[in-house]
Amino acid sequence: MRMLSIHGLFIRYLLCGVVPVVMTGCSNHTGVSAGATGSSIATVSDASSAHQRAQIRLQLAEGYYQRDETVVALDQVKQALAINPNFADAYTLRGLIYMRLGDPVLAEESFRRALVLSPGDSDAMHDLGWLLCQQARYADAQIQFKRVLAAPGYPERAKTLMTQGICQMRSGDKNRALTSLGQAFELNPSNPIINYNLALLLMQRGEQSSAQPYIRRVNDSPSANPQTLWLGIKIARSLQDDNTQSQWSQQLKQRFPRSREAILYDQRRFDD
Repeated sequence: MRMLSIHGLFIRYLLCGVVPVVMTGCSNHTGVSAGATGSSIATVSDASSAHQRAQIRLQLAEGYYQRDETVVALDQVKQALAINPNFADAYTLRGLIYMRLGDPVLAEESFRRALVLSPGDSDAMHDLGWLLCQQARYADAQIQFKRVLAAPGYPERAKTLMTQGICQMRSGDKNRALTSLGQAFELNPSNPIINYNLALLLMQRGEQSSAQPYIRRVNDSPSANPQTLWLGIKIARSLQDDNTQSQWSQQLKQRFPRSREAILYDQRRFDD
């Protein structure tokens, strides 16, 4: 299960957008097994009826979760677990659902149950790390992120490095945050969340000249929103870059005239 989440600016993008699901429990084995009459290739029809029914319920749950029909998604997960109580992927999705519902206790219980059933599940470790970060349990969160990143061949390093960096920012560890976000950028330089947080971090460190290229990547793309434009305006203002400040302020007022950031700009409250 994939969660991304992350900084307040992109919470909806991370948690309420498309959340691809890695079905590690799917019946996708294509190996050859020897039988009394020779070899045969395992197919979906070889899976147990119960497993197939649990898988279908989980796929339905994922669809409802993606559409923000969270309670319906939870009901489908419960039905999947009623069929197969040892379905690790279902527990991971249940954890994400409880995070969205604001129940960190049940979310943590779900992720840890998934890891008991599937100790190497990088999805569950990543999501547990983010949950712990949201609870300001920063040391425990970093343990989970390090475990994920240590997994050989882990394919989503950029996402976990990004999440780790944002968590380090929250904890005040700006030096390590810069390292993590920098590594994430090297792997995925077009990611708007990575670019936004790098710009924010560098601005906080007083390195506005270094921050501007990162926020420009976001504001010159379809991912621009009131928060990214406002950050860009403040960075341009500190650099006395009047042309860029004017460009982004016009975009803010034209595209998002009722946003909090547009109001702050009109009031010239640049410190908010």
